[in-house]
Amino acid sequence: MLLDEFAMEPQSNGVKAHDQHDTGISHDVSSTQGSPNALSARVMEALYSESVMAKVWRIAAKAMGNTNPPVLYPEYTGKDGATYVYRSLDFWTSGFFPGSLYLLLERIIRYPHISLSKSADDDPPTRPHKLQLEYLCRWWTVNLHQNALKRDTHDLGFMIAPWAMKSWDLHRDPAAYSSLIMAAHSLASRFSSTTQCLRSWDTCITKRYSFTDPSMDFLFIIDNMLNLDLLFWAAKETENPELYRIALAHARTSRIHHIREDNSTFHVVNLDPETGDVKAKFTNQGYSDESCWARGQAWGILGFMQTFQWTGKIEFLDTAKALADYFIAHLPADGVPYWDLTAPIIETSPRDTSAAMIAACGMLLLYKALKPSCEADRFLREAMNLVDATVGKFVDVPTLHFQSTRPQSQCDVFRDGCVEYSDDAFDTLTVVDRIDLKLRDTIVHGATINNYEFAPRRWANHGLVYADYYFLLFGNMLLELGLVGVADCNIGRL
Repeated sequence: MLLDEFAMEPQSNGVKAHDQHDTGISHDVSSTQGSPNALSARVMEALYSESVMAKVWRIAAKAMGNTNPPVLYPEYTGKDGATYVYRSLDFWTSGFFPGSLYLLLERIIRYPHISLSKSADDDPPTRPHKLQLEYLCRWWTVNLHQNALKRDTHDLGFMIAPWAMKSWDLHRDPAAYSSLIMAAHSLASRFSSTTQCLRSWDTCITKRYSFTDPSMDFLFIIDNMLNLDLLFWAAKETENPELYRIALAHARTSRIHHIREDNSTFHVVNLDPETGDVKAKFTNQGYSDESCWARGQAWGILGFMQTFQWTGKIEFLDTAKALADYFIAHLPADGVPYWDLTAPIIETSPRDTSAAMIAACGMLLLYKALKPSCEADRFLREAMNLVDATVGKFVDVPTLHFQSTRPQSQCDVFRDGCVEYSDDAFDTLTVVDRIDLKLRDTIVHGATINNYEFAPRRWANHGLVYADYYFLLFGNMLLELGLVGVADCNIGRL
């Protein structure tokens, strides 16, 4: 294979940065939602308000006073619906919270008109200094580099890429670069030339079935499409055609086995490790084996679009378009997907806002690939509608803001003696809630980790760290695509 076969621009975790052109949101975005200004105000405030940064900062800053960097990472909100439950650093979701921090850092560095948007009273709002946020980004990732050595999981793309790609992109951090390359090779070690795909799970146990012997079963899931971005990136960076070949082969195998004729998706496919033949297709998180788990469908949209960006192969673009059309066609009237797109809907059926955010990011990539065309405008409109509907039902009204507090203390100052603090040199940055409601730790709620009837444990109707991550990523992608102008981001406070 020639190296120029994959000589395309890297599109890590969304779209390539540094490309700012148009300002303002196209009128097509809101043509089905009434007033364009009404749509942009609600969505823009939700995406770029001071409150969003303050909410993430509030969680991250809890680790600042510790003598050692974090080893536990936020995943979902618990029984109270508000407070994060944490998981160990080797859990598959550990990379998303640091990834969110890096997305906010990227906004400060590359889009200063966002970080300096004015408050309602025309005073510049208080913001963390860039170096403070950079410190938190590094503090929250110090212990995550070791995950790059793991060869017992397919989730290296989720664990490493959300923060390490941004660290390399923004700072040319050599440690992040090394971890990305190592993680890619660790992931590639799970490829089978017989099955022509990466093994997702070594084992899988529910109340209905049990797979405990990897020599007998080769399980791969639709989620794994999101880990290919790491392989394609490393292939380009190190001119390694083998990594490219592995990623391309997996995408093609997934396209063959995970996509049904009606363009819905299977969650799990079990292959015979000796022959590559299909043994079974079933679900681990959806309603049934034949239903369409919403987040799995969303993983497919975004994953196949990322693969198209790296390869330029139309088969992946066509697949992503078909999956997106299915997703859109199976949304309820209010526009927020249920946890399973084809499950019977009853009063207690949970939603999954994480599926909405992932799918919206995938649709933005469809817009980028297809513009200028009516089809591109349609996917942009649908992406904005997904976020708008989610914001309307499952994002709290922004109430947080940063406040600079001056300690009531004195210090010795050369020539002047002992004086009261008279400037902001020693001010303390705090987060204040304007309405004093019970705060949720997450930006977005209404997500569902797993509502499968036979799951060992079912979680639904909660906040979820990767719902927040893809919500923030969507905002950065709008900026990178030039779809947001300065005027859109001068959002007032409550």
